[in-house]
Amino acid sequence: MTPAGAAGGFIITGTDTGIGKTVFAAALAGAIDAAYWKPVQAGLDGQTDAQAVARLSGLPPGRILPEAYRLALPASPHRAAEAQAITINPAALALPASPRPLVVEGAGGPLVPLTRRLLFADVFAGWGLPVILCARTSLGTINHSLLCIEALARRGIALHGVAFIGAANDDSEHIIAELGGVRRLGRLPHLATLAPAPLRAAFAAGFRREDFHPGNRRA
Repeated sequence: MTPAGAAGGFIITGTDTGIGKTVFAAALAGAIDAAYWKPVQAGLDGQTDAQAVARLSGLPPGRILPEAYRLALPASPHRAAEAQAITINPAALALPASPRPLVVEGAGGPLVPLTRRLLFADVFAGWGLPVILCARTSLGTINHSLLCIEALARRGIALHGVAFIGAANDDSEHIIAELGGVRRLGRLPHLATLAPAPLRAAFAAGFRREDFHPGNRRA
């Protein structure tokens, strides 16, 4: 796996699947004028994550980079690959070269397996990009978030901060930041209309763009 290039970027992971990290990734990629890469897509029925980001981010088509693996079964990547008699090769997951910041989206959470011996977090550690953890604001988020924060810290992975998704829950958001020793980046609400313009407005209202500047990253 190659280290992060000079342009840098962020890895987007979540405390769970289906929490809205693809929507956050689209908003972030558009806000920082990045390129987007989903290395492993598991599930090809309907709109893929890359297609959703293309629709929502406002990025030109050339900045939506092709997946390394496109797997039909909507399941954990290790299982989806096995269903097609494929073994995911870590060498195929080298970060693509990009002159712009790269927003890389994982699948599910950091401990999702890519093979029966390799976790996404293992790949994150090799990439060397800071991670943004997307967390729900609903019940259960404190435990799930703190477990993910511990898992990343144990592997020496830099956590840039937590992006919350959902209705405001100030107590949960603050205690996760305090107990986890991490930065609360902001919150993206669920949108009644999921389209580029309202997503841009919601991101601008909920986050500070300067928090994603290369000079404002936590080690």
